[in-house]
Amino acid sequence: MKTILDEIVAQKRKEVKEKQQITSIEDFRNSENFILPVISAKASILDESKSGIIAEFKRKSPSKGFINKDANVKDIVTGYETHGASVVSVLTDKEFFGGSFEDLQQAKEVLNIPILRKDFIIDEYQVYETKAIGADLMLLIAECLTKDEVYNLAKTAKEIGLEVLLELHSEDQLDKVNDFIDLIGINNRNLKTFEVDIEKSKQILKQLPQDLIKVAESGISDPKTVKELRKAGFQAFLIGENFMKNENPVEAFQEFTKQSK
Repeated sequence: MKTILDEIVAQKRKEVKEKQQITSIEDFRNSENFILPVISAKASILDESKSGIIAEFKRKSPSKGFINKDANVKDIVTGYETHGASVVSVLTDKEFFGGSFEDLQQAKEVLNIPILRKDFIIDEYQVYETKAIGADLMLLIAECLTKDEVYNLAKTAKEIGLEVLLELHSEDQLDKVNDFIDLIGINNRNLKTFEVDIEKSKQILKQLPQDLIKVAESGISDPKTVKELRKAGFQAFLIGENFMKNENPVEAFQEFTKQSK
């Protein structure tokens, strides 16, 4: 049975083919952002003056449709940084999440903290694209990549200076972790049932390499959960919908951060 992830990956393959007809990897290499040094997400997360939260700018989700269609990127991400975000994540997938490169580039104009490009990276072309649009790190989703694909994409990212967040959903994906990964994300949500299981995430956490930054992802809506996950050993927390569904995402973030300390 075809899943939403299968649909997204098929769409990405189509997009990459179309984009390659217009812009080359060499064009990316010659872009202004490509030569700029990245801001380290690892260092920002370990900075104790910040919250450890990767605050996400997200307009839409495949399951819920638009959650904040007309949100102002610059206002929201500036507020995130002001109130202690360690990293800002920006969705760049248009078809399923209503995102764009413009959203990320507008965030880049005003932020002094790292930017994560949140998208479905399945081709080397997108790695170069990620650097060219101004991101500091990129997401790789183990669920839709083979072990070799994770290795090759992460290796290319490191060669051009990007940091890499690898997202795992289950213990059987642990063999996809390699030396080019900087941060490991564990998605608390089961992609088949969509249930959130923090205890399962804690079990996977115990099996991860000690030297990697550990990120808890998805289904975090209570500051108490952050406290619990931090105690278990997670150092960062990727949270988006919980803030973006509010009329004022910045206020929601500020209040959540205060309560999660």
